[in-house]
Amino acid sequence: MPFGEQPAYLRVAGDLRKKIAEGALPPHARLPSQARIREEYGVSDTVALEARKVLMAEGLVEGRSGSGTYVRELPAPRRIVRTGYRSGDSSPFRQEQADESAKGTWESASEQEECSPEIAERLRIEPGERLMRTRYVFRVDGEPTMLSTSWEPLAVTGRTPVLLPEEGPLGGRGVVERMAAIDVVVDNVVEEVGARPGKAEETVALGGVPGHSVLVVARTYFAGGRPVETADVVVAADRYRISYHLPVK
Repeated sequence: MPFGEQPAYLRVAGDLRKKIAEGALPPHARLPSQARIREEYGVSDTVALEARKVLMAEGLVEGRSGSGTYVRELPAPRRIVRTGYRSGDSSPFRQEQADESAKGTWESASEQEECSPEIAERLRIEPGERLMRTRYVFRVDGEPTMLSTSWEPLAVTGRTPVLLPEEGPLGGRGVVERMAAIDVVVDNVVEEVGARPGKAEETVALGGVPGHSVLVVARTYFAGGRPVETADVVVAADRYRISYHLPVK
């Protein structure tokens, strides 16, 4: 194959992608069958199948059992605005969503567990140490929009009134205020943003298709250089954009 020439399946996928983008294949339209692609583009069954796989992997089409493959209706991406800690912000949804137009609800569940090697590295503690894990599902108008899992070392919060993030006198007040109540002063927050294929349980919980990409904000709160909480915030990559507003000092 000459340098710069695309494989046949990518050329077919590119043409079908263009038709989707231009509206020739609108949302909910059935994608041409494998036999139709083979005849229209003069390619083999293998090329036609691989082209369809490319579009499916890109999230442009979806298979429906016993019916065929259809063009997905892609939602207009919403923004998740990251502006840092805001004093008096009592809602966990507000802390993660930071969209003043969003009216959301959330569900949470906390339980103790042993620290995994990955989270131990983030919290700078030994694997197997005890911590409190809290899982959240955030919703807008009843639709799941965001998942979050946080981990706090019991060496910091154990035997204190803020042991459970969503219960007690400061339940739901956020990491900064809860830690301040036990004389732990949070002075730095680090966020790292990455993308990866969504785990099946994540994409199902978010109303997506297993295997589609998610954005993950790995956030860690520090007090005097010591990590006191770390969390993963997960959203569907095709529905959200993460926007950072950083003040100039």
